[in-house]
Amino acid sequence: MRSFEKKVSTKQRATKRTALAGALVAAMMMSPGFVVGTPALAQKAEQQDNNTLTYGKLLQKIENGEVVRVDLDESEKVADVYLKGQEPNAQPQRVKLLDQNPELINTLKANKNVQFDEVSSANSKAAVGLLINLMWILPLVALMLLFLRRSTNASSQAMNFGKSRARFQMEAKTGIKFDDVAGIEEAKEELQEVVTFLKQPEKFTAVGARIPKGVLLVGPPGTGKTLLAKAIAGEAGVPFFSISGSEFVEMFVGVGASRVRDLFKKAKDNAPCLIFIDEIDAVGRQRGAGIGGGNDEREQTLNQLLTEMDGFEGNTGIIIIAATNRPDVLDAALLRPGRFDRQVIVDAPDRKGRLEILKVHARNKKVDPAVSLEVVARRTPGFTGADLANLLNEAAILTARRRKDFITQIEIDDAIDRLTIGLTLNPLLDSNKKRLIAYHEIGHALLATLLPHADPLNKVTIIPRSGGVGGFSQQILNEEMIDSGLYTRAWIQDNITMTLGGKASEAEVFGESEVTGGASNDLKMVANLARKMVTMYGMSDLGLVALETQNSDVFLGRDWVSRNEYSEEMATKIDRQVREMAISCYQEARKIIRENRALVDRLVDLLVEQETIEGEQFRKIVAEYTQLPEKQQLVVSGG
Repeated sequence: MRSFEKKVSTKQRATKRTALAGALVAAMMMSPGFVVGTPALAQKAEQQDNNTLTYGKLLQKIENGEVVRVDLDESEKVADVYLKGQEPNAQPQRVKLLDQNPELINTLKANKNVQFDEVSSANSKAAVGLLINLMWILPLVALMLLFLRRSTNASSQAMNFGKSRARFQMEAKTGIKFDDVAGIEEAKEELQEVVTFLKQPEKFTAVGARIPKGVLLVGPPGTGKTLLAKAIAGEAGVPFFSISGSEFVEMFVGVGASRVRDLFKKAKDNAPCLIFIDEIDAVGRQRGAGIGGGNDEREQTLNQLLTEMDGFEGNTGIIIIAATNRPDVLDAALLRPGRFDRQVIVDAPDRKGRLEILKVHARNKKVDPAVSLEVVARRTPGFTGADLANLLNEAAILTARRRKDFITQIEIDDAIDRLTIGLTLNPLLDSNKKRLIAYHEIGHALLATLLPHADPLNKVTIIPRSGGVGGFSQQILNEEMIDSGLYTRAWIQDNITMTLGGKASEAEVFGESEVTGGASNDLKMVANLARKMVTMYGMSDLGLVALETQNSDVFLGRDWVSRNEYSEEMATKIDRQVREMAISCYQEARKIIRENRALVDRLVDLLVEQETIEGEQFRKIVAEYTQLPEKQQLVVSGG
């Protein structure tokens, strides 16, 4: 009903515009007469005042021989009289004639010294008037045509509002092949079968296999889902439709469903073909979820999409590829077999995958042969393909800024720090503040080196970074543990102790009264880790119970208020356990700092002087004072 009303209102506006244009044309056509006529009347009045003769005086001057020539204009009933001794450029005298002028004609004929002729200005005035009218009419006609054209476009847009906006290519020339996609080999193998389905369907139908109708690419942002879709389009060589999920949903009822129908109609006409829907969660979100229900228009669009994918009528030869980084919000009917038969996980790459991605992005960059991409891959756990591409681009920008010919390891290390921590600022000049930050960071770094289960140190620095970071202590994270999520109790406890090392170092060196608030973020991390140990991992005296779960989104039909599955008494015990765990780790950190005070002072002096200490140099100095744990000895020996 709203679309019909919109079309009617569009036609009414077009009619009003046409009427307005006609009125403007009529009004402006009447204007030239006034504009042209007014100067003519004024000119005539002025001439009558200055250059006029009476009829009798004209006859008298002719008889006296003072007249040279007379031009008679019967249409205007005037005569132009040229007198003797008159300047060549002077205006002639004008005489108003009578309806009949036999006496004047006879006098002129009788006087042989006077030339006379009959002229007419009606034709010239008509031509000038026509030209002036055309000068006004032509722009107005052009204006009216412009109004009509806009009205036609508005009506045509109203008629095409429900058409699909998918980009269509008969043979997608994305310039990307599977060889250009690295680091996600499992996903590539799954999708290479889709290409084979399209090129050689008989290979699978011969054994009774059915071509999958849909493939859902699931993974965090930047892992290469859209890149994989481009590679499929480049490899398949079949018609390719690409559209975003947000382009289906509009504020007008029925538009999204109409676009879905139009998209699949075009796809059926060009089958076999591929349809790629990016960010499908914009249209495929759970129906009836959230407070007050969902958007009716979006649900109608989703219902139409479900029907087109697997409804009463089939869509043989059409393979749908969709991408999302929020699979938890998708409707269950969309994920069932028969619609999206396969869900391909495109996760962050491992170390080997990161190395392959770095090799791909380093092809078109001037990288110093001394740069080890293996080391870069080891230093970037958790980086996605987009992060690694951005890393090398930032390194290239730094290289150009420093006027170097090749990207060196220094630029890559600085780019990693810039992306993970922040932009480098000017070094500190205040020696007191500099030493305070140095003691704080050395506390973190020393505990990361001496604790047996902590991750080894990569570097420690007191060069400030954007975002209020005065310095940082960076570790080489245990990638296998992070990827698997299998954190050991010893690793978590050592991590908590290391995190409290900065505050412990300040307290041991400057005293409790001089401890700063720089450890506020450290305390948040400690509270988070300790609480997870107690309530989720069962690593406390409360026993093997899971008392809390991850937060749920209320707009996915979940609870408005998260309910704890324990009593107030249990909440008190949880708080007590978290506090005892943090205090115990803090006392352990202070003990290690106290026992190695001489080592701490030497490392602080070196850090204040150099501003950055690399992990290898740091471990060699620590090894001169104490026995390194076995894990740290393996790092020193290169194991």
